[in-house]
Amino acid sequence: MKATSVDLRYRTKEVLAALDRRETVSLHVRGKLRGYIVPAEKGKSTVKAADHPFFGSRADDKEDVSKLMDRLRAPRHHDI
Repeated sequence: MKATSVDLRYRTKEVLAALDRRETVSLHVRGKLRGYIVPAEKGKSTVKAADHPFFGSRADDKEDVSKLMDRLRAPRHHDI
């Protein structure tokens, strides 16, 4: 689909419908191609926190969570 900046404002529903049909929308401003709006990949979700390699790495740490967060944030809070 070819769209202009005005189409993005007044015909947003049609632009979104084109993305739902898995079409790439080309954005034109004053007749010149400025970029593309590409539909998101289906089935690809955000990464879960449990899948991150850092998750659970401090499981054996005995420090209280609130004290740990205070210690980690201390340099930032002391700057204010």
